[in-house]
Amino acid sequence: MGFTFNGVHSKDMKIKARLTSWQASPAPRNAYEIVPGKIGVADFGCDSSERYIKISCNIYPQRKLENLIKALDDISAWLNPMEGLKQLVLDDIPDRYFSARLNTEIDCERILSSAGAFELTFICPDPNGYALTDESFTISQVGTQNITRAIGNIESYPIYQLKGIIDSSSASFIKIITNGDELKLTGRLSAGETLIIDSSLLTAKVVDSNGNVLRNGLPILDELNFPVLNKGANQVKIEINSATFSELKIYSKSCWR
Repeated sequence: MGFTFNGVHSKDMKIKARLTSWQASPAPRNAYEIVPGKIGVADFGCDSSERYIKISCNIYPQRKLENLIKALDDISAWLNPMEGLKQLVLDDIPDRYFSARLNTEIDCERILSSAGAFELTFICPDPNGYALTDESFTISQVGTQNITRAIGNIESYPIYQLKGIIDSSSASFIKIITNGDELKLTGRLSAGETLIIDSSLLTAKVVDSNGNVLRNGLPILDELNFPVLNKGANQVKIEINSATFSELKIYSKSCWR
């Protein structure tokens, strides 16, 4: 077993690695409140806290201590947490990645004269794992379309890319209704432009045909009602009025809890 961090595999860093434990689900972050005169507590639900991934590592025997120290220096630079979150892929779970950074020091125990062992703990502020090879869907006509997400085990926050023409009049709009939740698009969108709506980042932007950002796309959204896709069956409906709809591409951003 090994792992890939920021595009570099542990074997290339002279590390033999294995998972020592696995967090099947992140710890819940509970919201309780004490209510005077009421037994127990009031439960206001919960959400997920961060995920921790622990990996046990051994450095392949080097010829001399100097080489061991050099390997550790290289590992320290590779896993530098000051560089921020990077993509972490575990060989044992090759279908998903985590956005992670090192959460603890690298404290190497010297096993032989030129070999060592240490534990790595990565923190994932977003506890979900995301598909390396994901599903996407293209809708090219007005009306109702059914799409099915087969990857992941929880709802996902997709990216929508819309092409069409909406003029600046109040009567011109395009509606995207995802599983009954309506997103109404008003305001100017011209030919050759694409409106990109990112549900996970809660942002929207308008880009040209080369991908260059032209302007903020949030003013085009009548309400900040970002779409969410279910695991399994989903229904997407397109409605227009005094506008032209060309295409909607949906990138699922499928994930696992």
